[in-house]
Amino acid sequence: MIQMSAMKFMKEFMNSSGPSGFEEESAAVFRQYLNGFCDEVKTDVMGNTIGVLNPDAPFKVMLAGHYDEIGFQLVHVSDEGLLYFRPNGGIDKLNVPGTEVIVLSAKGKVPGVIGKKPIHLLKQKERDTPPELSDMWIDIGAEDKEDALKMVNVGDPVAVKANFQQFGKYRVMSKGMDDKVGAFIVAETLRALSKQQLNVAVYGVGTVQEELGLRGVTTSCFEIAPNVGFAIDVGFTTDLPDVPSKLLGDIKLGAGPELNRSADNNPVLGKKLRATATKLKIKCQETAAHRASGGTDTAQMQLTRAGVATALISIPNRYMHSQVEICDLRDVEGAIKLLTGVIAAFTGKEHFIPGID
Repeated sequence: MIQMSAMKFMKEFMNSSGPSGFEEESAAVFRQYLNGFCDEVKTDVMGNTIGVLNPDAPFKVMLAGHYDEIGFQLVHVSDEGLLYFRPNGGIDKLNVPGTEVIVLSAKGKVPGVIGKKPIHLLKQKERDTPPELSDMWIDIGAEDKEDALKMVNVGDPVAVKANFQQFGKYRVMSKGMDDKVGAFIVAETLRALSKQQLNVAVYGVGTVQEELGLRGVTTSCFEIAPNVGFAIDVGFTTDLPDVPSKLLGDIKLGAGPELNRSADNNPVLGKKLRATATKLKIKCQETAAHRASGGTDTAQMQLTRAGVATALISIPNRYMHSQVEICDLRDVEGAIKLLTGVIAAFTGKEHFIPGID
């Protein structure tokens, strides 16, 4: 199972605040951890953090997991001292009322709650219709606008309050599991590979602004110019009521990481992944994903420069884009073992041109 030191890192990382475009705190936690075993660690102008092993090797392998998370941003402070906000990433408005949040102000972290009109005061039609985000506000306990502006300002980012917990032996719950769990796997794969003799250079990247359009991986992949790229993100489970297996396949927590087959996935690299999983007896789940292309960092990695051989590895996730996402540590461990096994076996002379033996 995952080591205690790694679990300590996971807890600190998940509890860090990193709304898209404002990932500094999460980057700092990630960077500090990578400094313990990487040959080089840097954070670029976008906020991506890159850890490197065996940097002088000409054949480059890139791992990407995004550590930005969905959140909010303040747009107005009312006379009553209430804070109005816009979404930052794909927000499900049904989950928003009653959320405990942290405003990341230049003056410090300010706790608040997202409020709306009480149910008792709603007309019947309003009760049957989900409220719009514009009809909600953040209450930080300010007495009026002047009082509020002593603590926060327009433009301040807002994160969901830290809430990491381990459920039972294997399952973990947190806000921002999408996709700090992927960035965690990047870090742990680098740590495992740092103990091996490598024939290739390995670049592990915690990317930013994925939730706003795959922005961080676009710039970091252009800089690195890898031969091979692995994106690690979350995928939908179907082990819940009313989540359709006929559209998404049979995906369960604890049954292994998901291996994808879509236009974003190089078929030669996919065969290597599956052969390694079989050789190492790593349980995996097959998925065709819910779209033909796009949606994860894989898509932008693949299209960088003259093209990159890419593969997406997904970690099954319940309640995606909510405050209480749940993943299984057995799937996380399987992904780390699979990536470590594949990359450690690279000679640096591989080619990934489909249809050419």
